[in-house]
Amino acid sequence: MAARFATDPANVRGRLFVEEESIFRSPFQRDRDRIIHASAFRRLKHKTQVFIEHEGDYFRTRLTHSIEVAQVARTVAAALDLNVELTEAVALAHDLGHTPFGHTGEEALHRLMTPYGGFDHNAQALRIVTNLERHYAEWDGLNLTWETLEGIAKHNGPVTGDIPYALADYNAQHDLELHTHASAEAQVAALSDDIAYNNHDLHDGLRAELFSTDDLAELPILHDCFAEVDRKYPGLNYYRRRHEALRRFFGILVEDVIVVSRRNLARLDPASVHDVRHAGRMLVQFTPALWSDLKIIRQFLFERMYRAPAVVQMRREVTQMVDELFPFFMTNTDELPKQWRKDVADAPDQTALARIVADYIAGMTDRFAIQEHARLIGGG
Repeated sequence: MAARFATDPANVRGRLFVEEESIFRSPFQRDRDRIIHASAFRRLKHKTQVFIEHEGDYFRTRLTHSIEVAQVARTVAAALDLNVELTEAVALAHDLGHTPFGHTGEEALHRLMTPYGGFDHNAQALRIVTNLERHYAEWDGLNLTWETLEGIAKHNGPVTGDIPYALADYNAQHDLELHTHASAEAQVAALSDDIAYNNHDLHDGLRAELFSTDDLAELPILHDCFAEVDRKYPGLNYYRRRHEALRRFFGILVEDVIVVSRRNLARLDPASVHDVRHAGRMLVQFTPALWSDLKIIRQFLFERMYRAPAVVQMRREVTQMVDELFPFFMTNTDELPKQWRKDVADAPDQTALARIVADYIAGMTDRFAIQEHARLIGGG
């Protein structure tokens, strides 16, 4: 039985476009299924986290990351007696707005879009599911429930101040209450993202030989994980040893979130999801001690992985590609696909045109961006 502060699928706040709900699936199951079948979700297969797509088939992609986040989110949501289906829908959708080339591509596109309102991948995810997925006869987007859209928009917390245009435009017609926190389900999706990438970036960095198992064994949390494995399995094969240690690390993060979040929810004792939204703080959290240790691990990854010479060189190369593709399409709109040129013809000004170009580039996979740059601009 779900907790009273869980989101109730029988009392959803509706969809922007009214439609008859399924008799076989809950509203949030339907949202999840529409996200899985979306074109943007399929393209995550060829968008990578840190390394670019062609660097190796064994590194995480945005798709495998999203699946891992959803797995963690389901586990945590079930342990907290939340709505698992809503949690999963938000988790699967959280990275839909990412550009090719990971955060490097996003940084480049944001800089190029600064005169036109900037670029934000969370806001872009909402733009995709409310506008850019154009497959249905009666509406643009996926027509997701208010609760799923809210979770996509503000799973990391309230959105205040300078609100990205992609959020502001939609919010003007369908108020997502951006000033409040999101549901506990969306908060679980956000922390599950942290758990997944902290774990898999360590795996990928080892595979890329940017650091060693011995390096990891000196880090907080991981030191104890390796020590436990060595006590239980002395002389274990190198690859099994590190997998066992990282498996324990992963479990520690999940268990910490469950224990702390249960305690936070018990102390607040919210009577409904409304109370969660208006609690004034995130209720799904790590312990301060674990969060402090994770900061040390993240700094290690920043220095040894995200700023490794090979990665930095790759960042320079792909930044140049985005820097050249954006102005090219701004002045050569006839090179956009046919279905995009209709929007260009209707664009009233340069800002509208720039946002169309940004939508197009942001939707590219790593390999397609590389191929298009070579075809249209050359070099490499």
